[in-house]
Amino acid sequence: MTNNKRILVVEDETHIAEGIRLNLQLQGYEVQIAETGTAGLVAWKQWQPDLVVLDIMLPGVDGISVLKSIRLEDERLPVLILSAKSTPEDRIKGLESGVDDYLSKPFNLDEFLLRVDRLLKRDGWNKKETSSDDVSSTDVYDFGENRIDFAQAHAVCKGQEITLTEQELRLLRLFIANRGKALTRGEILELAWGFSKSLTTRTVDNFIVRFRKYFEDDPKHPVYFKSRRSVGYVFDHE
Repeated sequence: MTNNKRILVVEDETHIAEGIRLNLQLQGYEVQIAETGTAGLVAWKQWQPDLVVLDIMLPGVDGISVLKSIRLEDERLPVLILSAKSTPEDRIKGLESGVDDYLSKPFNLDEFLLRVDRLLKRDGWNKKETSSDDVSSTDVYDFGENRIDFAQAHAVCKGQEITLTEQELRLLRLFIANRGKALTRGEILELAWGFSKSLTTRTVDNFIVRFRKYFEDDPKHPVYFKSRRSVGYVFDHE
């Protein structure tokens, strides 16, 4: 029995991950396991699953950070958190970060399989109801005299059109989602691109320099992409 649906399980406890894999495969799903948050982000990007089952407490990049990174690029992919962290605060944090469903460990297997089936069916209806020509309101973002078109991967800045790379688009989505909030270089590396926050690199600074050239009237005195001494950067737009 197979239904060709792909499920990515991001879980560092091997016995739990293998148990989930076995039971999902018995239902006909294709399953891949990632044991760290970073590996989960790589597998999501390369394998393109139909659903992600995600633990919160992971080595390296935690589950909430993985979820936020996915949501920067894909707002529709069903994500089910499966976690021992089950307080109302944990659930609220997951919902605020864009999770579709939340199931606490230890869990009932039949309930888990029903939730997986429901999420996949809902995703199928969403795809049917959404035309490939539709553009959501979040695909275009205006600030000052600038416009970013995420669907077309370009921006209009001071009357000039600029083609944006995927890395630039992901970083811009991160700043917009955290408008007014200072982000450290480590957070930017982790949430926008899935790198370890302990990585030492000038990559983030180089992207900020580029954004200031694109979007600021005076790059030396930025209005939108500001530095926060000893912290990092903040996107400021009323």
